[in-house]
Amino acid sequence: MATFPKVPETRQLPNPSDLSSTPSAPASSNTLEALSTPRNRGRLLKVLGMWFGISAAVGNTIAAGIVRAPGDIAQWLPNIYLFFGVWVVGGLYALSGASSMAELGAAIPRSGGQYNFSRRALGEYAGFIVGWSDWLSTCGTAAAVAIVIGEYSGELISPLSGHIKLIAVLVIIGFFVLQWRGIQWGRGTQLVTAAIKTFAFVIVVAACFLWGGHAHATALASVAATPPLPSGWPLALAMLLGLQAVFYTIDGWTGIIYFGEEVRNPGRDIPRAIFGSVATIMGIYLLINAAVLYVLPMSQIAGNNFVLGTAAEKIFGPYGDTIIRAIMVVSLLSCLNANQLFCSRTLYAMSCDRLFFRSFTRVNGGGTPTLALLLSTIVGVLFVLESFEIVIAMLSFFFVANYTLSYSSLFALRKKEPQMERPYRAWGYPWTTGIALSASALFLIASVTPDLKTAFTTGKVWPPSPAMLALLILLLSYPMFRLLRWVTRRNESRV
Repeated sequence: MATFPKVPETRQLPNPSDLSSTPSAPASSNTLEALSTPRNRGRLLKVLGMWFGISAAVGNTIAAGIVRAPGDIAQWLPNIYLFFGVWVVGGLYALSGASSMAELGAAIPRSGGQYNFSRRALGEYAGFIVGWSDWLSTCGTAAAVAIVIGEYSGELISPLSGHIKLIAVLVIIGFFVLQWRGIQWGRGTQLVTAAIKTFAFVIVVAACFLWGGHAHATALASVAATPPLPSGWPLALAMLLGLQAVFYTIDGWTGIIYFGEEVRNPGRDIPRAIFGSVATIMGIYLLINAAVLYVLPMSQIAGNNFVLGTAAEKIFGPYGDTIIRAIMVVSLLSCLNANQLFCSRTLYAMSCDRLFFRSFTRVNGGGTPTLALLLSTIVGVLFVLESFEIVIAMLSFFFVANYTLSYSSLFALRKKEPQMERPYRAWGYPWTTGIALSASALFLIASVTPDLKTAFTTGKVWPPSPAMLALLILLLSYPMFRLLRWVTRRNESRV
């Protein structure tokens, strides 16, 4: 038998995440393609395209927020122009940032979301802030979505009533099992559920305009009193609350950037998916709000926590509420699937960069970061079993804070790495990026202004608002960052 010389043991090929995050090695889709093929077990698989990116964004974004947000916004701003105006402003905000996010996503095609941009441009601590706030808030969102699924399931199927938390936990575990099998299972589920929910909402909107003439006439003739429109400082605060609700409801249009190194052609598909996501999400939201305003008077919208159900009852009669709840269950399942995909990728990326334990970089043959998915699932279940309301209330602040750092990252990278390969360059730069950055910064300042005003006028600083609490958590994150860096480097030095 022929013998061969013994080949010296070699280290595993560098993780593509490490290559694309190092300033001395600009992201190259060719290099990533070579290192991240589906044949390599233990790697994320390059099997995703533009339509998955849009479905992930639509699935994640269009969920429970659109059910509650119109009623809350109408309560704060009971004026048709202001009510619709905050939605338009939210859409313009997303559009102004879309090209900037598309450039970053195409230039740094890593899985893990906005964390990658801040870490590369602004340093490890900035990346840590974005990564941890994104991961925790995504786990919290998954918990909130699962609980609403439990609530709606009980309304639709009587024997399930009263078992909200049990249903929520089982649904989270169910998606954990599905995604453990591989990205193709998560991809297929996302494409199907996002398509169903989009088609269903389009049907409902069309029905409102086609068969809602009688309801529209009744709404015009309504003399029911609506909440008075505030003025002065209360109006400014109401506008802020309305924008917070809109920003939370529309957040998710960047879904494709969580899968950068799993996209077959990131330079082409990431920008297309981002712009397609913004257009699809805002188109559906504006149509839904227009349909609601068409069939309901403002007095019935204000304070209504299930305004879509009320509007559907005007069109479909007593079956309207059931129809909307069934649509929402599908919508929420799509949202939960996307959120669990997102949070596992964020934790995986941080582990690749030694900002969390290296063992969490393990990926199974199906392309799933297994330990990252397991821990994310456990945290989601804990949020369900415990109180997560404060976390959910802080989400809009976390989201906008992350956008602020991402837009700042684009400016920093244009200056620090002018030769970086950029398959797509932001149109209107620096103006569009500057507008998005300024709007984000102003929103953050406005979010903490009420607390600061109260502190200066009354001396009362506790309890803090959700925005102030989110800010304090971000400021206190540095000790955790240093501890994790010390632990991970110490563990590696022992290997």
